[in-house]
This record gives sequence, C-alpha cells and structure tokens, in this order.
Amino acid sequence: MLLILGAFALTPLVLPWLVGRIGARAFYVAAVLPLVGLGHAVVATPAVLAGDPPFESYDWISPLGIELSMRMDTLAWLMTLIVTGVGALVMIYCRWYFRGKSDNLGQFSAVLLAFAGAMYGLVLTDDLVVLVMFWEITSILSYLLIGYYNRRAASRRAALQALLVTTLGGLVMLVGVVLLVVDAGTSSISTILAEAPTGPVVDAALVLLLVGALSKSAIFPFHFWLPGAMAAPTPVSAYLHAAAMVKAGIYLIALLAPVFAVAPTWRPIVISLGVFTMLMAGFQALRETDLKRILAFGTVSQLGLLAVVLGFGTRDTALAGLALLLSHALFKSALFLVVGVIDRQLSTRDIAELSGVGRQAPVMATFSFIAVASMIGIIPTIGFVAKEGALTALLDEALAGSPWGIVAFAGVVLGSVLTAAYGFRFLWGAFWTKKDASRQAVPTTEWPDPPIGFLGAPVVLAALTVVAGFLAPQLDVAFAGYADRAPAGAAEHPAHLALWHGFEPALWVSLGTIAVGAVVFWLTARAGWSKRMLPFTAADVYNSVLRGIARLSVITTSFTQRGSLPVYVGTIFVVFVAAEGTALFASPAWRAELDLFQTPTQLVVAPIMIVAGLVAVRARKRYTGVVLVSATGLGMVMLFATSGAPDLALTQILVETVTLVAFALVLRRIPARLGEHNASVWPVARAVLGAAVGATMAAVALVATSARSTKPISERFPELAYELGHGKNVVNVALVDLRGWDTMGELSVLILAATGVASLVFVTHRADTWSRVIAPLPAAAARTRRPLVETAEGVKPRGSGGGRMAWLVGGQRVRPENRSIMLEVIVRILFHTIIVVSLYLLFAGHNLPGGGFAGGLVAGMALVMRYVAGGRYELGAAAPTDAGRLLGIGMSIAVACAVVPLFVGASPLTSFFFEADLPVLGHVEFVTSTLFDIGVYLVVIGLVLDVLRSLGAEVDRQALEAGEGHRPEVTVS
Repeated sequence: MLLILGAFALTPLVLPWLVGRIGARAFYVAAVLPLVGLGHAVVATPAVLAGDPPFESYDWISPLGIELSMRMDTLAWLMTLIVTGVGALVMIYCRWYFRGKSDNLGQFSAVLLAFAGAMYGLVLTDDLVVLVMFWEITSILSYLLIGYYNRRAASRRAALQALLVTTLGGLVMLVGVVLLVVDAGTSSISTILAEAPTGPVVDAALVLLLVGALSKSAIFPFHFWLPGAMAAPTPVSAYLHAAAMVKAGIYLIALLAPVFAVAPTWRPIVISLGVFTMLMAGFQALRETDLKRILAFGTVSQLGLLAVVLGFGTRDTALAGLALLLSHALFKSALFLVVGVIDRQLSTRDIAELSGVGRQAPVMATFSFIAVASMIGIIPTIGFVAKEGALTALLDEALAGSPWGIVAFAGVVLGSVLTAAYGFRFLWGAFWTKKDASRQAVPTTEWPDPPIGFLGAPVVLAALTVVAGFLAPQLDVAFAGYADRAPAGAAEHPAHLALWHGFEPALWVSLGTIAVGAVVFWLTARAGWSKRMLPFTAADVYNSVLRGIARLSVITTSFTQRGSLPVYVGTIFVVFVAAEGTALFASPAWRAELDLFQTPTQLVVAPIMIVAGLVAVRARKRYTGVVLVSATGLGMVMLFATSGAPDLALTQILVETVTLVAFALVLRRIPARLGEHNASVWPVARAVLGAAVGATMAAVALVATSARSTKPISERFPELAYELGHGKNVVNVALVDLRGWDTMGELSVLILAATGVASLVFVTHRADTWSRVIAPLPAAAARTRRPLVETAEGVKPRGSGGGRMAWLVGGQRVRPENRSIMLEVIVRILFHTIIVVSLYLLFAGHNLPGGGFAGGLVAGMALVMRYVAGGRYELGAAAPTDAGRLLGIGMSIAVACAVVPLFVGASPLTSFFFEADLPVLGHVEFVTSTLFDIGVYLVVIGLVLDVLRSLGAEVDRQALEAGEGHRPEVTVS
C-alpha cells in the first residue's frame, strides 16, 4: 500500500510530459495506477473478510508518534474499491472527453491522478494526523481541478469558494484532532476506536471533527459550494463530487459512528443537519433546468441521506449505510458521465433545449434509466437493497420510541420522495420528447453518435449497480466486519442485505415514496415551479460574509497600517522596551560581570563608534547619516579582528560595504536632506525612546552574558568542527555542517529579501530583462577596447580605424560627464583578480577565514565595481544571466545537500569526507559540505546582483523613461 501511495506521488510528475507527446491518450497510462490499486484491494479481499486487515507502517515523526501507517479494514477496503475503480474509469473517460483539447491538459491529468492518490492515502491511513494532511491535500487539488477553466470567472470563483469552505472546515477539524489525540494519548485511529475514550474533551473534539466532515461532504450550512463546483469539467464532477472527495466527510462519519454515535453531541448534529440537507437540496433539484445542477443538488441531498444512515450508529444502519455508499458512487458517477457525453456532443445541458434524445441514443438512455432506478430504489439494483435496509433499520428505531429514530425515518421517507421526483425530472429532461405551451411536440434535437469508448465508463458503472444488487448476499458477508463494530439497535434480529426480503413494511414504504415522487414530479413539471422559498440563497450569505470580512480588513488595516515608518518603528521599540523592561525588573536577581576593557583597541575604537553614532543623530543629510552609521559598523570590524574573530571581521566589513552601496542606490531617488518634505515631529519623545531602547539592549546584554551557569557548548566546537566537519575554521564548519539547518533558513530569508526588493521595483513584472537589454552589445569573443558605433544591425565595435579606446564595453553608454577613465581602467584590471580572490575564500574557508558567504560578498563587490564604473549596461555584460537563476541554483544545491544523504540512510545535511593522494596535486581532502558552501556562494551573488539590478539598473531605466535624463545615454563615436 505504501508502495502504491509512493507511485501515486511520483507518476503525476511525468504525465504533463506524456500528454505533450501522445495527447489525451495519456489518460490510458494514468488509469493504470488506479487499476493497480484496485487489483491490490481485490487481492486483499480474503484477508479483509477474515478479519485480518493488511497493515503497513513506516515510522515518520517519532517524537510526535506520527507514522505513515496504512490499514485496510472493511470500510477502508470499500472506499479503496470506489476510489480506485471509479477513478480508473474516469481516467479512461477523460481520454474521450478531452479528445482534441490541449489547454492545460497535462497539468489537469497530473492533478487528477494526484487527487486519486491523496484519496487513496486518506481512506487507508491509520494515523489521524496524517489523515488531516491528506484531507487538506485533497482540498488544494480539488481547487485546481474545479478551476481548470481558469479563464472563466465562474470557474475561478467556484474553485476559491470550494477551497475556502473545505479548508475552513479542515482547520476546525485539525483542532478537534489535536484535542482527541492529546486526550487519547495516540494518533492511531484503530487504537482510538478500540479504546473509545469519553469525556467533555472528547465530546468537544467530536463536534469539531464533524464540522470538518460536514464541510467536506457539503452538508448544510456548507452545502452551497458543491453546486457551484459544477463549473469544473464533467469528469471532475463525476469523480470528486460523486465518488471521491465528498465521500471523505461521509467516510469520517462512518469511521467514527460505530464508536462515538452514543456521544451526546453526535446524533443531534448529524441527524438534524443530514435530514435538513436532504430535504432542502431535494426541493432545489426540482427547480433546476441544467442537468448537471440537477445532479449536483441531488448529490447534496444524497449526502444528507448518507450522513443520516451511516451516522445513526447502529449495526443495521451501518450495514445499510455501506450499501448506500457503494450504490451512490456507482449511479451518481454514471449519471454525471452521461451528462458529460450530452454536453460534449450537443454543447448544452439545458433541459429546455433537449428533446427526443432518448430515441436516438437508446444505449445511453437505457443505462441512464438503470442508474436512476438504483438512485430511487427499484429492484434489482443495489440502490433497492440499500434503501430497503435503511428504511427497515430506521423504522425499527422509530417504533422502539427513539426520538432521533423517528426524525431520521421521517426525513429519509420524505427525502426518498424528492429523490424519486428529481430522478424522474432528470430522465424527462435528458431523454423525453418535450411539448411546448400549445402541447405540440418540440422539434427533436439532432444527436451525433459519440464514439463507443465515450460511453464505456457510464455503461460499466450503471451495469455494476445491477450486478451489485444480485451480489447482495456476498456484500452482506463483506460488510458485516464493519457493521458488527456498531452496537445492536432496536431490531430483534440482525438485519441482512438481500435482493428480496418479501412483502415487508419497508418495501411498501419504498414503493409509496416512488409513487408519490412521480406525482410530485408531474405536478412540478406542469406548473413549471421555479419560485424561491427564501429571498436569498446560501451563496448570497457566503458572498455577504466575504464582503464583510473584506470591509473589516480594510478598517483594521487603515487603523494599524498608517503608512508612517516612524510610527511602525516606534511601536516596535515601545513594545520592546515594555516587554524586555518588565522581564528585567521582574527578575529576582541580576548578575553582572563588567570589565573596563579586554584589549587596548577597545579604548580607541569604542569612543569613535560612540561619537559617530551621536553625530549621525544630528546629521541633516541622508548620505552623511549613512556614512556615520557605517563608521560604527567598521568599528565592530576592528573589535572582531582584535578579539580573535577574523571570519566575523571579514564578513562584517563586506556586509557594511554592500549595505553602504545599497543605501547609496536608494538615496539617489529620495531627497538629499532629512526633513525636506516631512519634518521630524516629537524630537524629544524620539530621543527618549531611542535612549530607552539603547539602555534596555545594554541591560539585556549584561544580564544575558552574565547569566551562564554551565560551560557553553561552544567550547567543544573546535573539536567537533575537526572531528565531524573535517575543518579548522570553526565558524564556517558550524555554518555549513554543525548548524546547517540554520544556514538553510537564512538562505531562504535572503531569497525572500531579494524577491521582495525586486518585486517593489519591477512594478509590472519580475522577469530579469537584462539579457534583452544587453543584446546589442558584442558577444564575449568580440568584446574589445574599440569604441561602439550604431549601425543598421545594432551596436557594434568600430573597425580598426581610430577612435577613443574603451576599457569597459558598457562604459561607452554612460554619459560623458559621468565617465571616469581611471575608474574604468582600475575596474578592468582588478575585476578578474577579485573574482579569483572570492573563489579562494570560498574553497579555503573550511580551514581558513572565508567561506561561501564571504566569497559571495567579495564577488558581489566585483559586480558593484563594474556597475559603478560602467552603468547598467556594464552590469549586464559582467553578469549576463538572471539573478533568479543564481538564487534558485544556489538554494537547490543547498537543498540537495540536505536530501541526498537520506538516500544512503544518513540524516539530512550529513557531510562525507574523501581524501586521496593525486599526482601533481599531492594529498587532497574534500568534504561534501563544500557543495553546501557553493550553494551559499551562489545565493549571495544572486542577492547582490538582484539588488544591483533592481535598486540600480532598473531605477536607472525608470528614471530615464520618466524624462530625468536630458542627454542620450549612447555615445556614438
């Protein structure tokens, strides 16, 4: 089972490629995997029936006791047959439904197969936490499937609506799962059901679990999302909304009902909401004129019926409920697929536009009649067997005086009447010859015969409803393993599934519902009933709630996000001082060990840093303030260097330099003087707050550094760095090996920062367009010191005759007054040397000061030099690649270093050490953590390049387009 689940996870990855090669025929390949799952379930049938369910487990998150465990008991076995069997037929059907279509078909096939895999895992998992994970995966995948026609606003709205409703229910359900798991002390479903915990915590957890189940299965008040989801392609409706996704909630109810139906909160919720949903949706189905929406509201009604019968929680209702579960999956998916055939052939589903189709399509009409017969409960279908069993069980409960038995029986009888009525309406709307207002026959709709393969899936599903009816005794034996877990009901003898029980009361009740249903259909068809019962719908309520949330968010945002950076920073500082100050003053004792100084350098550097900080506060020009702040950072460089931390000193000076460059790039676009447009307010309050923050931070530093009571683990870092990381540079080994996960998180933050900066500057797109910008420049082989000239073919270097020499290619496109020949010469001489130095720092950093971060910053400084000397075109020539590619490749290398060790049974980010004696090179040592450092190196270069191209080159371009440049940028000799 775990192997099949893994195949469901991997196979969708190749389907888009396969669809691109063979088109819709790729669905045949996609159907193979569900067929394998179906075959496995069939092979496991003897073990399931013998009460020895197959069980597989893989320890996943040991500290939390979460396992990838899969258990195929009777209920899981039946759901597996439905999920895989119907899934395989839907895949085959898709080959014909999407014939000749190609838009997003590869993505659709992959998502549909992945959804089948998620449902396969959901119904088989024996871990409640993992069940929630599969639950949410199905919500996300259903969102993608419902929104397949993403160019249609209705599809997008329906997909979002389904996602919001089911995800909200899933989040509520997650809270219930946490409560139940904590109370039971385990997340194993079989263990929880065996121990059957009780108490107020369990009751509360059950209510929350039912919210998730009801939202997933479209039970009132969450019913409205399913009819809206009919905007999806018909195969999606047949699979998700008839056989699979909506069954997830019913599955959860069926899973818990045999044990927890006796809880005081269970039946009032399940029975009342199930009955109301059954009746409300049944009435609505009689008003619809779209065949698909008739089935949609019919599905909602049937889901209410399933919730009532399976949720009642007695042995007889459990037995009948499983039969209903099977019959509904068969007849409803068959009917949806029939509607898909009609829609594909005629491009309409409106019953007013269909007339006389039944005579022209006798095979399709015949099997549609069979499917509807199963839906309304006509012998010899499985629907008849299930309906008779449910009526008998609920009638026994009602006669025994059970209040909820009376409600359930009355609700099912009335619901069955409506089911028969909208079943007849469907057949009449799809296949009958209609008459107009003058009682004359409407012209027959011309019917083009579909390919025989197109009808295969609905014909098989409808036929199975009859086959399953004759197999009722065998199904009784198969389903007994599940039903026997529930307590006995009011019946004197246990019920059995059979095709014929004789002329018992339930039979007459069933026949009566069909007869009354026919009358209801006739009356509504003649009256053309379409009046609303209420002046609003559930969808209107949903939209009103969304609008209310949007207005509330605007009000909240307007109150908290005032657009003032000083307010934001001041709020953060006030909270910091209040929180940390409270913690400091609440401490029972402080210990502070103070030294006047550790090295004489501190006596020289510290006063300079303090003076620079004070002068920065009084600075009136932005650039002056930035430089003075950088002076404090450079003072830290001196302190690190003289305190035995050369790595920190090297990194600090590089970070300060890059930060200064970034500030300089930003300062070009804002006023030079502080307060030029908006003067600072409340200077005294700001000064007091700043002093309070500084004093609080100093106190925290004193207390934190003096609070240690045991030896720090860092004392062992030199030894661990050499033994585990095979490196002598403790800082670098810690970053890429001992604390590699921290570095992984920091890389993610850097990528997010680069993306955030770029998204603010690249207003209309995020694509790196500099490959097109530098296209007129000569290729690398042709880059010479000859000046550029404009020709009909573009910008090219001048021929051998005369002209001023160009040291940098892009420098010729800088305005003459902004060029510096000396700077161009220096940059041309030093650039490659600096790149070599950065590579040296990268590879030497494992044993000497340096590493990927420092090396990347040095390489970034080389790019800064090229940009400063030659402008944005020179930057494009220096790095003719997308910064996003560097960021992505670097992060991918880092992730690979974490994932690859798993394939050899090691922990993530485990490094391996190789050494060898090579000719010429001598003794060579290599640690795989160096690869991780290369990823860091590329990410840092990508970050610097992204900053330069967004804050530098893109700002230059926007300024030029805005008319700030008065002279042409290109200089032609």
